[in-house]
Amino acid sequence: MLKKLIPTVALILMAGTSQANVRQYQADLTDSQWQLANNSRLQCTLSHTIPNYGEARFSSSANRQLNMSFELDMLRLPDNYSLAEVRSVSPSWRPGHSDRVLADMKLYKQFAPSLPKKVAWTMLNELEQGMNPKFYYNDWYDGSNKVSVGLSPAKFKRAYRDFVTCVGNLLNYSFDDISYTVLNYQSNSDKLTKASQKRMAMITEYLSLDPNLELVLVDAYTDSYGGRWPNLKLSERRAEKIKDYFVQNGVDVSRIQAEGYGERRHIASNQTTLGRGKNRRVVIRMDKP
Repeated sequence: MLKKLIPTVALILMAGTSQANVRQYQADLTDSQWQLANNSRLQCTLSHTIPNYGEARFSSSANRQLNMSFELDMLRLPDNYSLAEVRSVSPSWRPGHSDRVLADMKLYKQFAPSLPKKVAWTMLNELEQGMNPKFYYNDWYDGSNKVSVGLSPAKFKRAYRDFVTCVGNLLNYSFDDISYTVLNYQSNSDKLTKASQKRMAMITEYLSLDPNLELVLVDAYTDSYGGRWPNLKLSERRAEKIKDYFVQNGVDVSRIQAEGYGERRHIASNQTTLGRGKNRRVVIRMDKP
């Protein structure tokens, strides 16, 4: 009987030794917290603190296409390149659900690792179902140790519901889509064309939401019909009208520079109706830090 017990005892000791060499980081049931760190029409961020390790963040931003990213913000950044295996692990209270590999995550030297849209959405789906996404990698400070980092599904669903609502309310365009915009005018008028009015509404909405814009440049031009002096004054009037519109919608006047250039800097021929329409324009440029 004693001989039969020896292999079993050996296995238990080996398992204990193996487990001891794995440093595990994960919030327990009482410490687990998920919160909506950013909640606007420009950015949605769902964050989760991992005690003594760092923070996990799922983020989506205003864009033409639905996007999602995941970042693991470590307190101690990697010291060399390696790979972490990302697994969906079944908690002990869910017997019968098998673990599965989701992806490999690249750990670059001195950079917080991240994952692309498809894997990020998959991890969110796993968390919603009560699964436990975990990252496994060799410790770059001590090669004899393994590291396990887990995202706890505890208290996830409510914050996730708010996060999904935020993502659904994001603008369907980004800063890059409007940072350089050309608006066109009706002939001999300071009234925008219908297409430019729509574009102007997009810019105004974005400006009202983003306090980080440093400078808005408004440059107005005309075609060559009507005389140089009247055209110069018309372009100045157009530039000021755009500036006033922005100020009325909450943009600090000190951040806006507006100027009219009249007939200067034509971009098309003034001999055609189409060309003159292109020359009657206001160019809006915006800068961010």
